Amino acid sequence: MNIRRMLFIVIPVLFILNNAVAYFIFESGRTVQQSYNVMLDRVLLYKQIAGQTQGNLRALNVYLMDRTENSRKAYISQRDELNLLRESLSAQGTTIPTTDLTVRSYRNMIDTFIGQEAGVIDALNSQGSLAYVAFYEEAEQTAAFIQTEGHHLIDLELSYYQPFYRQILIQTEVMNHWGVAIFILNTLISVLFAYWISLGITRPIKQLALTAQQISDGNLQAPPPQISENNEFGMLSKAFGRMQDNLKELIMKEKESLEKDKLVKELELEVLQNQINPHFLFNSLNVISKLALLEGAEKTSDLTVSMSNLLRYNLRKLDRPVTLRDEVEHAKEYFTIQQARFRDRIQFVTEIDESGLDVYVPMLTLQPILENVFVHGIEGMEEGAEIKLVIACEPDEVRVAISDNGIGMSEAVRDSLLHFESEPLLGQEKGQSTGLGTRNVFRRLELFYGKKSLVDIHSEPGRGTTVLIRIPAAGKEDGDVSPTDRR
Repeated sequence: MNIRRMLFIVIPVLFILNNAVAYFIFESGRTVQQSYNVMLDRVLLYKQIAGQTQGNLRALNVYLMDRTENSRKAYISQRDELNLLRESLSAQGTTIPTTDLTVRSYRNMIDTFIGQEAGVIDALNSQGSLAYVAFYEEAEQTAAFIQTEGHHLIDLELSYYQPFYRQILIQTEVMNHWGVAIFILNTLISVLFAYWISLGITRPIKQLALTAQQISDGNLQAPPPQISENNEFGMLSKAFGRMQDNLKELIMKEKESLEKDKLVKELELEVLQNQINPHFLFNSLNVISKLALLEGAEKTSDLTVSMSNLLRYNLRKLDRPVTLRDEVEHAKEYFTIQQARFRDRIQFVTEIDESGLDVYVPMLTLQPILENVFVHGIEGMEEGAEIKLVIACEPDEVRVAISDNGIGMSEAVRDSLLHFESEPLLGQEKGQSTGLGTRNVFRRLELFYGKKSLVDIHSEPGRGTTVLIRIPAAGKEDGDVSPTDRR
């Protein structure tokens, strides 16, 4: 049973049960109230009739004494009021079988009293001055009988209703006890239902939260909670399990994709490792041969050593990180060989902060950039070419800047180098280098440090180029090296 249907059943049942208890208690009280009202109305009517007869006698006595029009009107008003009370008594009837005759006699007394009062008025108008006295005394005696009989009827009413009221009170007390018992039972049932419903809600939520916590901690094999599927939480648990399976499948696909990317990078590294430019080797060996003819063996020996160091460094495994110090030394060896070719046409200027040379960088980071400077920047310059290497240590990073005063590059070429995921521009790769080395360096830096925007290029056509590399200071620790580059 789902939660919505459960609530639609439980809440109306509790509501109906509460209303039933309230209705029974209300009906019991209403029955007692109605019986009490009937008895009280008759008792009050008897008392009003007794009081009204005395009022009639007083009004009649006043009229007999002064015989004015006002006193006569007052008497007539009292007489009409008594007639109304007599009609009310006749309309009510009797609810006590044993008092039917007594009530009829009581009404006759009222009629007799009214007739006797009329006789007093007639005697006052038609006979002698004292002829009405006898009629007045009779009316006075009848009024006393009415009062006495009224008290008797009140006693009969109270005596008759006393056991009835006692029984009603007993029943009311029983109903009150039942009401309290049902209220307590209803409260217990409500508490049990509330506990049952809350347990049915909180227990699945806790199970789902526990499973989610285990998954967030990296335990993707955590079993999904076993919840009955006949409510919303069962559907949620089933969906949670499907989501967990989809997550595992997605991670496996991502892992396979990463392994493919890793394999591609390894192949790229192997290709780069084997990309020793034949034209560069030819020029270098040509220079060495000419120097051997023109000069003594000392410079030839130095150049040969530089060439040997360069080749030895290039043939190292590219997947192992090196310090920036090693890269700087390798760049100097590379420049030594190139300077033997270009001679005084170029100058190599360095401004190096030694405290920043201990950071780890991917191998062959600086040489491809320097090669790009020679091939695309200053190769066509006859004199005054300058290459500058600046390394500055900042609080949270090491900045490496390689600048030249060569021909510069257009904005389109700059964007092509920085956005290395796009295809290189046509015509950009003419010369001794394809330009792929520079783009590959930028990509390897991003993969190595796991950050973007580590490289920036400032260049204008005819005004030279500056390549700025920002190396995170965390690279000073070997433990921060990417696992791909530390195999």
